[in-house]
Amino acid sequence: MNISFLCSDQFHPVNEYIDKWIEQHFSEHHIELVSSKSELSGGDLLFLISCSEIINSEDRSSYKACLVIHASDLPLGRGWSPHIWQILEGKNDIIISLLEAEDKVDSGRIWKKLNLKISRHALWNEINEKLFEKEIELIDFAVSNFDSVIPEPQDFNLKPTYYPKRTPADSKIDAFKSIASQFDSIRVCDPHRFPAFFEMEGKKYKIILERIND
Repeated sequence: MNISFLCSDQFHPVNEYIDKWIEQHFSEHHIELVSSKSELSGGDLLFLISCSEIINSEDRSSYKACLVIHASDLPLGRGWSPHIWQILEGKNDIIISLLEAEDKVDSGRIWKKLNLKISRHALWNEINEKLFEKEIELIDFAVSNFDSVIPEPQDFNLKPTYYPKRTPADSKIDAFKSIASQFDSIRVCDPHRFPAFFEMEGKKYKIILERIND
């Protein structure tokens, strides 16, 4: 099988998991990991993982199936960084959806859904680890069931909801509010890519949150 992964950010932490998956399956399939759609070779399966490019119908026509992994119970929670927004809403049970890519964002047919439980004390890297493990599980499912899966349309009885794209401003912490009231906002921030920060006396300060095991 010819399999492609498109991840727009070469420094995204999910690349480590994709690289490991490719290493484990390289003898079984022809696999490529690229960061731009101009590098895609075409084939059987295309996985769009943290892809920021628009992949139109012409792009998708080079593959038998083009799949997206999205961390919400679609059609609820379409859009950007859904697991982050849900954690900020107080949720710790999140659905991870494997779906077909379509021109309308996150509207494609569903191949499979998995449940992800995130503890109230999990930090950004632990959240990523659990999320990426579920993504790999869905990738395994797609490859193993490529010829037999029966995709299901999203529930037309549910009105879709959408999350906005997160910006650096969403990582800003209010210096005059308690840590407890902003703990979720701090723990979901990647200190390397999107650090939590606060401003004081006209200066900006980065927050690094680490657990201490006594």
